[in-house]
Amino acid sequence: MQLVIAFGAGLVFGLGLLVSGLTNPAKVLAFLDLGGAWDPSLLCTMGGAIAVAALAFRSARRRGRTLLGAALRLPSATDIDRRLVLGSVAFGIGWGLAGFCPGPAIASLGAGSSKPLPFVLAMVAGMGLFELAERLRRRHPEVA
Repeated sequence: MQLVIAFGAGLVFGLGLLVSGLTNPAKVLAFLDLGGAWDPSLLCTMGGAIAVAALAFRSARRRGRTLLGAALRLPSATDIDRRLVLGSVAFGIGWGLAGFCPGPAIASLGAGSSKPLPFVLAMVAGMGLFELAERLRRRHPEVA
């Protein structure tokens, strides 16, 4: 049942990305172009997503378990540290250069577009390098 619900949630998420235009790099880049021909239409999508997520997190904190009864594991970190800032900057730079972020890139691939393929390949390579660096850091904490 969890797999069916996960599939349904992913399908709704992907369809939402397609309908909102977040899988269109030109639309995303126009949204990020604050000094030029700025397209504020994605603010509605982001605002709606933030509102729904805020309500869901508030409800989840009160429940303590998922709707299917599994243990709920919410993030516990609240510090803004160097790794968070650097990761956010890298994410923003990648989004601005490519016009894709991970969710829309995967949804766009799933819709049959090959445009995000270089981005997805670079993303997977970056994830692999990060995992390798983390393993090395855990093995040799004196270096980090």
